[in-house]
Amino acid sequence: MGIFDFLSGEFIDVIHWVDDSRDTMVWRFEREGHAIKYGAKLTVREGQAAVFVHEGQLADVFTPGLYMLETNNMPILTTLNHWDHGFKSPFKSEIYYVNTTRFTGLKWGTKNPIMVRDPEFGPVRLRAFGSYVVKVSDPALFLTEIVGTDGEFTSDEISFQIRNIIVQAFSRIIAGSGIPVLDMAANTADLGKMVSTEISKVISQYGLTIPEFYIENISLPESVEAAMDKRSSMGIVGNLDNYMKFNAAEAMGNENSAMAASMGAGFGAGLGMNMAAQQQSAAGPWGARSGGSGHSQSSHQAPQQAQHAAPPPPPVEHVWHIAENGSTTGPFSKAEMGQKAAKGALKRATYVWTPGQDGWLKAEDIDELAQLFTIAPPPPPPGI
Repeated sequence: MGIFDFLSGEFIDVIHWVDDSRDTMVWRFEREGHAIKYGAKLTVREGQAAVFVHEGQLADVFTPGLYMLETNNMPILTTLNHWDHGFKSPFKSEIYYVNTTRFTGLKWGTKNPIMVRDPEFGPVRLRAFGSYVVKVSDPALFLTEIVGTDGEFTSDEISFQIRNIIVQAFSRIIAGSGIPVLDMAANTADLGKMVSTEISKVISQYGLTIPEFYIENISLPESVEAAMDKRSSMGIVGNLDNYMKFNAAEAMGNENSAMAASMGAGFGAGLGMNMAAQQQSAAGPWGARSGGSGHSQSSHQAPQQAQHAAPPPPPVEHVWHIAENGSTTGPFSKAEMGQKAAKGALKRATYVWTPGQDGWLKAEDIDELAQLFTIAPPPPPPGI
């Protein structure tokens, strides 16, 4: 094998790039000494572009397709080197593959709140975040302006700069839009288009474009959101006076239920104690009788047992309901009924009812309540 055949075998003759990283934007084809054989095959797949850089100067840009690297399809590179079409020696250049597909799922957000003047709430602070899609629109410009000589350039290396551009444009647009805070959620699509248009003016200088831009959330400080929640609650309640009356009536109903349960328990306990006392007193004189002396013994123990008998249960206090003008009020204790009688709110002809009573009766027809009207004399009969 001759020396020329050996050199011919040392140089690469197939150039291609298969990317599986999903975040690599630019990848440089590596070859020792950057020696590329004349007539080598260059494969550029869909979603890629190949940029030739010779001695630090951009030479050619190849779009998707299969190419034979010869002087007839590299006119710019040929002009730079003054090559003759019959020259077959290897040339030394750098080949950069540029990913021209969309890079999705990139995030942006405001680090600090944005001060805006709302027509309803006045000065407020807003925060926002979302996502965007970036794409290389001009591989040659992107390589010269951003990548430089970086052999492997990822989307993370440019996303920080793009985020700063987005936040700056978003702050300027949101502050001058005049859209009320409460209506911003309904206008996120229009705001996104405005921000995307403004950003594209800047990043187009880098050979990039943003085909999609999304505003996912615009939020207020927690204290302002809490105040808005209270305001919304008031709107749902409606008439505040009726709402307070409803709550008061509901609380009174719960209190009456608890009182009735307590009274029922007290009545049951007192009834049980009374029955036990009656049984004890009934069995006392005869319960200890034995033989001839049983009668004498029981006669001495009876007074002692009577002294230790349990007292009768306290009387159950009634609670009363009052019927006036087609509606009922209560329940009221006897003391409260006395106060009403003293003020004139309870009259002799007022209809009242208590649990266990058969229908509504006038207050003067109930002995327990008739006593409340003896403090002052009744009105004189007519004609006197």
